[in-house]
Amino acid sequence: MIRAVIFDVGETLVRDDRYWAAWADWLNTPRHTVSALVGAVVARGRDNADALRLIRPDIDVPAEYAAREAAGHGEHLDETDLYDDVRPALGALRDLGLRVVIAGNQTTRAGELLRALDLPADVIATSGEWGVAKPNPEFFQRAVAAGQAPPAETLYVGDHPANDVTPAAAAGLRTAHIRRGPWGHLWADTPEVTEVADWRIDRLTDLPTLLSA
Repeated sequence: MIRAVIFDVGETLVRDDRYWAAWADWLNTPRHTVSALVGAVVARGRDNADALRLIRPDIDVPAEYAAREAAGHGEHLDETDLYDDVRPALGALRDLGLRVVIAGNQTTRAGELLRALDLPADVIATSGEWGVAKPNPEFFQRAVAAGQAPPAETLYVGDHPANDVTPAAAAGLRTAHIRRGPWGHLWADTPEVTEVADWRIDRLTDLPTLLSA
């Protein structure tokens, strides 16, 4: 029985379009170039920030991020960044009596922006706030604690096999892989997903029916 559901953020709840478009504009690089490079590093299993390093090999990503913030071109999230199934799915899960947690590899600023959206969630936290990121097991320990249910009664939902499905399963959680975004589509039918994930879904609104059953 599932008592808590924990959601990844990027390309699970939130579209990454604005994020990468902002980096492209900041680096004075065509948006298509940045998108293509993100896809290339994803396909190679590399960190997506490596796309920025391919454009500017000497870039200090945290320093550049701070410069963007100082210049008024920092992170931004609003309702248009959410996938259209987010609010209905999270609301339906809470109506079922499940505890809903949002926890992903995001900055402290992203955590503030997510909480400002007033999503139907009991806890919203990011790796930047916790000081530990996926796939580190400690991240999932923190997430389980936020869910207030044993790992075997906790479901982690995400799009990335290496950051979401595999480490969550290794931590004893149940897992659901969502097919969307570059990571979700690329690896949807690979053994990393098909042999590990408890459920494979196309929309978050699939979850309430699956879990109520």
